[in-house]
Formats: sequence, structure tokens, C-alpha cells
Amino acid sequence: MIAVGRLRDGPERALFEAYAGRLQWPVRVEEITLKPNLSPAAQKAQATQKLFDLVPEGAVRLALDGGGKTVSSADFAARIGQWRDEGRAGLCFLIGGAEGLDRVALERADLVLSLGAMTWPHLLVRGLLAEQLYRAQQILTGHPYHRA
Repeated sequence: MIAVGRLRDGPERALFEAYAGRLQWPVRVEEITLKPNLSPAAQKAQATQKLFDLVPEGAVRLALDGGGKTVSSADFAARIGQWRDEGRAGLCFLIGGAEGLDRVALERADLVLSLGAMTWPHLLVRGLLAEQLYRAQQILTGHPYHRA
């Protein structure tokens, strides 16, 4: 995960760590900061540059955006399994700041993903993603954690 902003100690970090700690897959979080007092458009442009500079070569680029595609947990797991089977170098979730990601970031992403129609606090996104990655792992291994 590459995210704009720092996740401080607290319940949001604890939620992320609880699920990330259950994953068999390695999870790394890169946090970037933006120059203060930029216009929203400049924030988005700077975030896009910094985020994509950190994407590992060959990784699947998943941009988080409210206007993105919503997928079920089972479909998400199936996509992860497909990317794994194709030998992709990993998944890279791009998490923008309060202003979101710009058009360039959305166009460069392999998949623009939405966590649903509701607006979620920025600090919860990492925890929600970690839980869905854990759920996908369990689905792919046939574990009953996912009871759909």
C-alpha cells in the first residue's frame, strides 16, 4: 500500500495491524507527505507523481477512488488469484489524500477500485483493505472465514 498521509497510533492502526498480521502475504506500507498549502489540483498531481514513483516494477496498480469499480469479496479474491497465477509481482494499492487521486492516476491504474458507495474516513481505508486481503487469502485457501 502506498498512501498519502501518516497513520498514527490508535484504533485505526490497530485495525490495520490486526489484519495485516494475519496475512501470509508480505504487506508493506509506504507513506508519503505532500507540500502544505497546495491547491486541491496541485495536491492530486503531486500525490500521483509520488505514488507512482514508488510502485514496484510489474506490480498490479489498484487506485482507490469512490467512482471506481465495486467488486464482491469473492470476485476480489478471484482477481488476486488470477494475478498471482499470471506471475504478477504483487499488488500495489494507491491511496490518495483527502482530495483523492487525479485523472492521470486513475488512467494509469490497472484497476480503479471503490470500497462502496459510502464515504469512508481516510484513516480506515488501510484497515478495510487489510481485512479484504485477509478475506481473499482465506477464500483462496478454502477457509470458512468468508461465509457468503
